[in-house]
Amino acid sequence: MIHLMTRLTKKEVLHVAELSNLKLSESEVKKFLPQLSKIIEYVSQLSEVDTKETKSTSQTMGLTNVYRENSGDSGETLTQEEVFSNTDEYNGFFKVPAILEGRTNK
Repeated sequence: MIHLMTRLTKKEVLHVAELSNLKLSESEVKKFLPQLSKIIEYVSQLSEVDTKETKSTSQTMGLTNVYRENSGDSGETLTQEEVFSNTDEYNGFFKVPAILEGRTNK
């Protein structure tokens, strides 16, 4: 089966970089254009595989989660004042940089 190469545009690569919070140079954009296009092409080939008779699997090693009792009586808890003692802002929350479009740190 012959697959035509899905060619991404510079605008699409820059959009992916923006969503990833990355700043790319012009040379990086030129480098990643064909690489990302090849990845998209490969994924599109995978979508053609018939999986109707395949059972869903989340992992294949037979691993299970190990749980422990969740107790807060270890004697190592901090007060809210101690937790926020080295921060500039407090008001009951940690202040972190905004990562979503249109949001500010206010």
